[in-house]
This record gives sequence, structure tokens and C-alpha cells, in this order.
Amino acid sequence: MAKAWYAVHTIAGHENKVKDVLTRRAMVEGYWDIDLYEILIPIEQELATRSGKRVLVDRKVFPGYILIQMNLTDDTYKLVKSTSGVTGFVQSGNKPVPLEDYEVKRILTNLESSKEAPRVAYSKNDIIRVVEGPFSDYTGKIEEVTSDKEKLKVLINIFGRETPVELDFAQVEKM
Repeated sequence: MAKAWYAVHTIAGHENKVKDVLTRRAMVEGYWDIDLYEILIPIEQELATRSGKRVLVDRKVFPGYILIQMNLTDDTYKLVKSTSGVTGFVQSGNKPVPLEDYEVKRILTNLESSKEAPRVAYSKNDIIRVVEGPFSDYTGKIEEVTSDKEKLKVLINIFGRETPVELDFAQVEKM
């Protein structure tokens, strides 16, 4: 059987641990670079505000899943299934279904573009809280996001009226 990419479901939050354990087991049992080739946890970087500072945060694209490039044999299937933290393959009936080539290419392309330009953590209709400036401690709804200028147009309720206010990314945090 030819090598293909498979999606494997893991316990949420244990993706890195499963990757490390599975890589180690595959090396010990002699499957690494013979039947198991690569284990991928798709991660995007996004801009977020923490304690008033803008930081890059890694966000898992598919929480609870890892992607494995492998030759599917009975032995490799058992190796992956018996790994601590793995709950199973994405499958149809009792047979794991390989990902299509175009799906894998799209995922890898999106990961590359994510490294070049981090994703903005804000989008229209998000509820935010103003953390600095004259509107401190007010909450509002995002009406418009200008990511290249790092500005937001936010509707803040002032004296019972929705008032549009332009704020910097650094002045707000998500609720």
C-alpha cells in the first residue's frame, strides 16, 4: 500500500504528547521512515492581546487531531491505535480513510501562509472590552476590522446610544 495522510483523533490537548510518544514508539519498533514518515499538528499563529501587550499565540487548526503520513498496514494500524492518548482514526466503517491529496496540500499551504502573516484574533460582531484610553472598561461590538492598520471600529453604548469609536488592537481584549 502506498503512503498516504491519515487523520487520527486524540484526546483534546494531548496532541503534542501523542506525537512524541508515537514517534518514539515507531523508532523503537523500527517503523519510522519505513512505514511511518511524518506526524503533523497543524498550528496557526494569531495576534492576541494579553495583559495589554500584543503577543503571537499558537492556535491548533484541528484541536483533538493529528495528521500522520504512513503506509497503512496491520502493524502500523495497531501501533497507532494502541498509543496512549489516541482514540481512533477518522474512518468509514472499520477502515481508516486517507485524506485526499488536495486536502493535504491546502492544509500545508494554509500553514505556510499563516507563518508569513499571523491571523488577526478579531472579527466582525465579536464582543470586546476596552482596556485603555478614554473608554476604559466599556464593552462593545466590533463593526469593522482594519488589520493592516491594526484598527477596529467598535460600537460602544454611551448614554444609551450606540456610538462608533475607532480603537487600536492594543486598546481592547476579547471578552
